[in-house]
Amino acid sequence: MKLTRESLLDGSLHAAVRAQLGDQVQLMSDAERGAQVRQMLDRAPLRDRVWVFAFGSLIWNPAFHFAERRTARVHGYHRQFCLSLYAGRGSPERPGLMLSLESGGSCTGVIYRLAPGTEGAELDVLWRREMLTHAYRPVWVWAQTPTGREPAIAFAANRTHERYAPDLDEDTVAERLATGTGTLGRCCDYLFDTVAHLQQLGIRDRRLESLVVRVRQRLGAA
Repeated sequence: MKLTRESLLDGSLHAAVRAQLGDQVQLMSDAERGAQVRQMLDRAPLRDRVWVFAFGSLIWNPAFHFAERRTARVHGYHRQFCLSLYAGRGSPERPGLMLSLESGGSCTGVIYRLAPGTEGAELDVLWRREMLTHAYRPVWVWAQTPTGREPAIAFAANRTHERYAPDLDEDTVAERLATGTGTLGRCCDYLFDTVAHLQQLGIRDRRLESLVVRVRQRLGAA
């Protein structure tokens, strides 16, 4: 299975997660999703433009439509593997890890501008992807771009969620990334693709690059 705009809109991704985890996982309802999107738009710092900040797989597979893309840095948050994965690129038997934003430091990634008039529809697609299990906490941030600051929606870790896994040591993170796998594929490929696309943009994340080395060593020894 692939994570695409179509699999988000036709409900097949939702169904796959439900089939894998059953009733033990709480999934966001249509009503909850619509209410959250409206609340985020109501709190927009600037009403004439809405951007989305990407720090992981949204960089190379956004799934939503956008009008413009720029590299950007967000201060006050850093990229970290701190959310356990039991579906998608993980399973209950072979759990993986997912990136999120944690407080402190800064993070360089990409921001996408949504075309005026499409914000509600495109954020609905984004919410189906990022907020399916409530593991993220959507926040407004200011993103510094080569041409100035822009307001963007970003996804920080929901520290009250059962999947939140803070303060994992590097060996544990590398092991989970090397062994995690699920219906969307291997967790290690999520790491490899993220680092490769960051480097294509001229962005260096030395912690992730170090994890690539550790994970490849584990895969080679398997």
